[in-house]
Amino acid sequence: MSTSSTNYNKTYIQLIALHIAIGFAIYLFQFLGMIYFLGSVALLVFWVFQTGNKQNQVLIAAAYMTSGEVFFRMTGGSIIPWEAGKYSVICFILLGLVFSGTSRKSSIYWLYLLLLIPGVIYAASTLNFDTNVRNAIVFNLSGPFCLGIAALYCYDRRITRNQLHHIVWALLMPVVALGSYLYFFTPDTQDVLNGTQSNFALSGGYGPNQVATVLGIGMFALTIQLFVNGRNKLIFGLNLALLMFLTYRAIITFSRGGIFTAAIISVVFIFFYFQGVSKKKKNALSFYMIVLGIAIAMTWFVSSVRTMGLIDLRYANKDAAGRIKEDISTGRQELVSSELNFFIENPVMGIGVGKTREYREEKLDILAASHNELSRLLSEHGIFGLFALLILLIAPLFFRISNRKNYLFYSFYGFWFLTINHSSMRIAAPAFLYALALINIIDEKKNPVHRKQISG
Repeated sequence: MSTSSTNYNKTYIQLIALHIAIGFAIYLFQFLGMIYFLGSVALLVFWVFQTGNKQNQVLIAAAYMTSGEVFFRMTGGSIIPWEAGKYSVICFILLGLVFSGTSRKSSIYWLYLLLLIPGVIYAASTLNFDTNVRNAIVFNLSGPFCLGIAALYCYDRRITRNQLHHIVWALLMPVVALGSYLYFFTPDTQDVLNGTQSNFALSGGYGPNQVATVLGIGMFALTIQLFVNGRNKLIFGLNLALLMFLTYRAIITFSRGGIFTAAIISVVFIFFYFQGVSKKKKNALSFYMIVLGIAIAMTWFVSSVRTMGLIDLRYANKDAAGRIKEDISTGRQELVSSELNFFIENPVMGIGVGKTREYREEKLDILAASHNELSRLLSEHGIFGLFALLILLIAPLFFRISNRKNYLFYSFYGFWFLTINHSSMRIAAPAFLYALALINIIDEKKNPVHRKQISG
């Protein structure tokens, strides 16, 4: 084993240990959650300025803040603004644009951002008098804006495979801290189970849907590590153990969306990665797949035992008494249907950004925010939302035609699409991972040509 490889693995183990310790420390002293957020921002800002973003350090910084966002919300208290994690991602990407500019080919995402504006203007006149207009608009558009800015930076951004793997590291580490925190925070599983619905007590007292989504990112990142860096037995065993642990924690949130998404994008990654390696390496990868399959089966078995079989009922769409639930979407189907009706009734301008919640209450007496970004875009932005949606769906696929070296493309693109269909864009993760699908992987031996900054 080379010295560089040894140092690589040593650094990886040290980072894992550090983030396990961070999770435990925050469990002991809650105020450290705020320190963790502020310290992460300060250190990453210093690092970006120190390096001048010459190797796209902002992507690592943004990745770290993306996967840490939910943990920051859980532990930061009232001192940290609710969407500070998402704002930090946006600020890092903007900083990257200042340092490194963007590609002229990315102009389609300027159009996407412009298409969001009419809905904002219209909302100013349609939202109820007692509604905080700024909060309503920011709540619904911070995610789409984050996506647009990140896409502008990432489009045809040339990075090496090694840089891509460091981004994956950055996505993983805060999830390790979250998993550590959940382990110490959560009471005994069987003491807090009272049905097959999503469980807040087993999600650290926070929204199970978002916790499961972030844990799913960790599962995906560890799956990548298993296959990309599986030659070292110690590292392989560590990654496998962590994967089983995070999978278990994700399963017992009783939120299914994050689990399904992680499983699908991991399978997609394995498929495309397998296609691009030599026949000799395929034999090793086949062994990894067998081990991974056994590990996941064991994890599910433990989850079933620890939940007294309730998790089996959950995934069979049954309640605790074993009765089939009528709506497998837990009410989301009705929300989507209502939003599509709003679009049909208001096809040009939509009903205005942030109007869906109060409009649904007025029309249907249902008080609920949107869980589906596709239907929200249509209902609140009208025809402008339809064009914005078409850009988001089609532009990456056209980019893929001439840029095929990113073996994580379909996983990143799939994560965005699947996530926005069950939890909208409440967190930065779908926006940032969508943008990562637009990067251009170059050969390690080649020096990327740094693009000059262009004016807006």
